Amino acid sequence: MAVIRTPLGRARGLGSAKHGVGHFIAQRVTAAALVVLVLWSITGVLQLARGDYDDAVNWLRSPVNAGLAILLAIAAFWHMQLGMRVIIEDYIAKPTTKAALLILNVFVCWGAAAITILSLLKVALGAGTVI
Repeated sequence: MAVIRTPLGRARGLGSAKHGVGHFIAQRVTAAALVVLVLWSITGVLQLARGDYDDAVNWLRSPVNAGLAILLAIAAFWHMQLGMRVIIEDYIAKPTTKAALLILNVFVCWGAAAITILSLLKVALGAGTVI
């Protein structure tokens, strides 16, 4: 016997779709921030290509450059975490595997972000200088 139900009737009870708006906005905001920050970093890298290691360290010791480099790291890893989350949710069917990968995604992305930011701060604040 054929089930006669409308598409709305089949979708009822499958959960709310309202939580996706925040994810959508976060992904678009990080993407827009990355456009500006990557353009800034490309100009910085092109300027540093003519210099040596000391020039690069002095460039990163500028508060503006250090701050923008940290913002670039935050935006990049956050955007990566959001994108990988969508891929995992869309393509992994087994619930336990999906949950484990979602948790691993968060830990890897934010752990890498923390290491990157600490490394930038170490150079920017001069903690790694050898006299």
